[in-house]
Amino acid sequence: MTERKPPGISFETWADRQIREAEARGDFDDLPGRGKPLAGLDKPYDAMWWVKDKMAREGLSFLPPALVLRKEAEEALAAARGAGSEAEVRRTLSDINDKIREALRRPPAGPPLNLVPFDVDGVVREWRESRTG
Repeated sequence: MTERKPPGISFETWADRQIREAEARGDFDDLPGRGKPLAGLDKPYDAMWWVKDKMAREGLSFLPPALVLRKEAEEALAAARGAGSEAEVRRTLSDINDKIREALRRPPAGPPLNLVPFDVDGVVREWRESRTG
């Protein structure tokens, strides 16, 4: 913990002394990213860069829950169509269908959901046809 700035010393002088003493103690020697360029220096300035970075690190989204579920449903359908086995298709669609049914029971905040559970047998049929045709 740093000490309080003594009276009669300018902030700049006090801060410089704190930094110099920390460097002498080696407090800055093992910082992550040491010797590497700062990330994002080539990008235009964005006042919310730190919010976006934190949200990306924590897997959060700006989207309302209804739109997040729509996106998940699209991704699940694409994953099911590219699945390696029928069991994988069924498992993928079953998981997203559970989420859709829950959202239909308790509508999430945001725009209308506009989703219904996927027809698993229909998608499996399409998946089989794409493998044989």
